[in-house]
Amino acid sequence: MRVMLKECAWERLGDELIVVHDPREAFTLADPEGRITALLDELGRGPATAEELAAALAARDVAVTAEEVRDGLAGLDSLGLVEDAAGRWLGDPGADERHFSNLTFFGAFARLGTPRAEFVRRLREAHVLVLGAGGGGSSLVQCLAGLGVGALTLVDRDDIAPRNFARQFLYRHADIGRSKVERAAEWVREYDPGIEVRAVDRWISGPEDLKDLTEGVHVMAGGLDGAPDANLWVNEAALRAGVPLVAGGMTRTQLIYFSVDPGRSACLRCDESDLPGPEERTSAGVAHRLTRGLQLANGLTGPMAMQVGSLVAYEVMRYLTGVEPPRAAGARVVLDLRDGLVPVRVPFPRDPDCPACALARR
Repeated sequence: MRVMLKECAWERLGDELIVVHDPREAFTLADPEGRITALLDELGRGPATAEELAAALAARDVAVTAEEVRDGLAGLDSLGLVEDAAGRWLGDPGADERHFSNLTFFGAFARLGTPRAEFVRRLREAHVLVLGAGGGGSSLVQCLAGLGVGALTLVDRDDIAPRNFARQFLYRHADIGRSKVERAAEWVREYDPGIEVRAVDRWISGPEDLKDLTEGVHVMAGGLDGAPDANLWVNEAALRAGVPLVAGGMTRTQLIYFSVDPGRSACLRCDESDLPGPEERTSAGVAHRLTRGLQLANGLTGPMAMQVGSLVAYEVMRYLTGVEPPRAAGARVVLDLRDGLVPVRVPFPRDPDCPACALARR
């Protein structure tokens, strides 16, 4: 393997070496003999194998074996300072240009065993089922397309109307009256012809309506408007299929996103387990019943819709790439407009007798 040094800067300070890669932090390494400095200097000349580095260091009167160099490279790798040179690019000039920013982003997470190009490949080989092409959904579609997700199935049963334009930037005035999902699929094809996209113009009235759409899907994402139990339908469909679910939306003053990792995290049905019954004659029971009956006008304006779409897309990316664990698995992440949109993670209670979770264990 030819090892490459990531973009960083270093300077000796007495017997220590100060190294900066991410501006948020600096590493202070003990280097009384200057061996680490010499190794960084040689890596700074370009990619090299451990054997080539050992030879170059020997020419500088730094006597080290190739095995000792490998140990040093492992230490630098643990700090995120080196990567596999062959894995910086996808290997196709057109794809490398298309995904330049994505490859640069994943460079922060790349390690010798997981090149940055591997994260992009995982996205390009993924299939996401997107539920809803409205407020948050339209931004979600754009984010997933930008990441280069290889296949998208888009589900909605609504037509484009002027009231959508405050927050749904896939659509134009000339699209009024057209099917949202058909126009969204058209947008994806225009944006990147390499993405396989399927439009499904369909009402979802229960988990069975999603059954034929989950085969080959890696993540279900988005949200359904309308029925109060729509998210529970999607939750059940995801658990039956063994496919992670990521969804989000807005209450009157809160942005919320959550995810369900089948067989690993609590689910939305678990979250219902500690709620008061609708007929319970307590203040909590009455408040819950009244809340479910509220008819809220959609207040998801442009900045909020883009925020929800991007948060859901980032959680989808976590599932698809493994770049880090899902942030919202088995929990709601709440961003309150009254508190400056600071994210707060609120775990779902885990119900050991949850009938929906039992579906994932079959």
